[in-house]
Amino acid sequence: MGGGPGGLYAAALLKRLAPEREITLWERNAPDDTFGFGVVLSDETLGGIESADPDVYAAVRREFVRWDDIDVVHRGTSLRSGGHGFAALGRRRLLGILHERCHALGVRLRFRTEAPPAAELARTHDLVIAADGVHSRTRDAHADHFRPSVTTHRCRYIWLSADFAFDAFRFEIAETEHGIMQLHGYPYRQDASTVIVEMREEVWRRAGLDRCDEDGTLAACGKYFADALGGRPLRSNRSAWTAFRTVVNERWHHGRTVLLGDAAHTAHFSIGSGTKLAVEDALALARALERHPDVPAALAAYEEERRPAVASTQRAARASLEWFEDLAVHVGQPPRRFAFNLLTRSRRVTHGNLRLRDPGFVAAVEDEAGVPPGTPPMFTPFRLRGLTLRNRVVVSPMDMYSAVDGTPGDFHLVHLGARALGRAGLVMAEMVCVSERGRITPGCSGLYAPEHEREWSRITGFVHEQAPGTAIGLQLGHAGRKGSTRRMWEGIDQPLPSGNWPVVAPSALPYRPGINQTPHALSMAELAEIRNQFVRSAEAAARAGFDLLELHCAHGYLLSGFLSPLTNHRDDAYGGGGLEGRLRYPLEVFDAVRAVWPADRPMTVRISATDWAEGGTTADDAVAVARAFAAHGADALDVSTGQVVAGERPAFGRSYQVPFADRIRHEAGVPVIAVGAISSWDDVNSLILAGRADLCALGRPHLYDPHWTLHAAAEQDYTGPGAVWPLPYRAGSRRPPTGRG
Repeated sequence: MGGGPGGLYAAALLKRLAPEREITLWERNAPDDTFGFGVVLSDETLGGIESADPDVYAAVRREFVRWDDIDVVHRGTSLRSGGHGFAALGRRRLLGILHERCHALGVRLRFRTEAPPAAELARTHDLVIAADGVHSRTRDAHADHFRPSVTTHRCRYIWLSADFAFDAFRFEIAETEHGIMQLHGYPYRQDASTVIVEMREEVWRRAGLDRCDEDGTLAACGKYFADALGGRPLRSNRSAWTAFRTVVNERWHHGRTVLLGDAAHTAHFSIGSGTKLAVEDALALARALERHPDVPAALAAYEEERRPAVASTQRAARASLEWFEDLAVHVGQPPRRFAFNLLTRSRRVTHGNLRLRDPGFVAAVEDEAGVPPGTPPMFTPFRLRGLTLRNRVVVSPMDMYSAVDGTPGDFHLVHLGARALGRAGLVMAEMVCVSERGRITPGCSGLYAPEHEREWSRITGFVHEQAPGTAIGLQLGHAGRKGSTRRMWEGIDQPLPSGNWPVVAPSALPYRPGINQTPHALSMAELAEIRNQFVRSAEAAARAGFDLLELHCAHGYLLSGFLSPLTNHRDDAYGGGGLEGRLRYPLEVFDAVRAVWPADRPMTVRISATDWAEGGTTADDAVAVARAFAAHGADALDVSTGQVVAGERPAFGRSYQVPFADRIRHEAGVPVIAVGAISSWDDVNSLILAGRADLCALGRPHLYDPHWTLHAAAEQDYTGPGAVWPLPYRAGSRRPPTGRG
């Protein structure tokens, strides 16, 4: 069902693999009807086509236009990066090749014919392939089973063409009186290029493009991108402005019916072609049916194989899409850094592989950013108030649940000391609680008794003596309504089996109704006392020798509970009046702590930039919160997300929280610490050089390898001041030899 490239290629493959199969394809349009212009396919996809059907591959290969370069044009500067490798052909020609192949193999093609419903076809066919596009009738008819989620995004775009060939993949930015617009262009014939024009919805409306007819649209887009087009006209093919829709389905098959291509999933055009995904679906489906003659087993195998690859592509596509949606955040960057940021936006192209593709381009970006020759960006220093960090790596604060009555011990000495010897620029202790009742679990550490201060002094003393140049920081917090629970490995967020202490919060709202206890809503007197507890703990932290203090206003703990509208229902000065009211108490605590914290030592604030829940904190709120803390003297924002409400739906993925930090860095004008599934030194280099973060905090990688930073230096052949090996370990500064594979 559906005569696009995915449906046609699936039909051809299945017929070629088993000529006795009777295959019918329904397509409601005429054979030569098509939308869009050029189709980009990767070398990986082409390899699959070549292996599965050499005849189709040979026909496609004859039509290809190939190129290696990407041009980024912004504010009068054009920068070229090479070594990327693209291949494209006209969509109409691709359809023609697949029509010819289907005819030759004996597939019945029914054009200008609407397919019967999938349920009806399934009664008379062994397999029904629904390749009926982003507006799939099949998916909608069985939505209760496929459980689709369709997200409409904030930009408008249109597919156009020009009668000349760009000599590179071209990204061009136009800053108009209406707002920012962008062009994505690439050749698909020796004499033709695809031209996609995209902009935010509000820019599109301000420019009057929502009221333009086809000729008006062509004229306007031609005017905005006259330099790129060389004054040549644009062409349309029944083109219309649309908003991109991301389609995700919980299931891809139902009985004998299976979704393929855009019916099952979509990925934004800025990272590649939907045709590419659909063709890869067809290849995987054909493989599954070859290996599993039983159709249900084959469909399960198809989905199991394709889903991880598609999910990875969709994560990258979403990152790319959101980067372009928030283009205004980035346009003020210097030209080369802007180009590097654009090229690495999806996280699939990184500092490391871009340096392999085009070392000269990366060297120029590093030079513009002030990175010394031979120094990976992660090993450049960074200054916060009176503290200079030797590199950009932070060991995230990670609760160890190993304290006794709030007192850290030898475990904490070894844990934090080992990471300090591993030469991260900053090692953060876990959240240290300001009172016994402010703990999350009985195993959480504190700083509210003399013995706590003595033990923390022992730990900071070790770091300063044995790992000179490594800073150690303290995260100060109060558990709020998420307190009085078991240690993580005993049941995360589960109440204690006995000995529970009462918990407090801005409002009497339990974290999980019926499971966690209902907190007591804090009175004015109690708020003042808790503020004083923060002050006393901060004074103790200064005496204990910590180099940096972080106020924990994230993850649903007490101060975070004030910031979120989902957890703060107060109608007094500490909740009423919107975000300003919700900010009041966290800012009062910050001011009180900053007043006693030594003036030359930096103070940071960790926030949850979104609650990942409807009605909760938004990215816009996070920028406002960051601005408020910066205005009160915060030296940096540590930007995390979520863990505020139990019903959250986070969009997990590699570096998935970085866009929030990126936006805060640029809009609030404050340094940021980026967190969230940053796992490789290549990621850190990419984020720092692109200007998306000032510091990168890594947690699990440092649990896996306490010497993660030193090993990152060794793997990059770096021996400079950003990662100095401890003298007793210097013999291990080269990677050990391994056996031959």
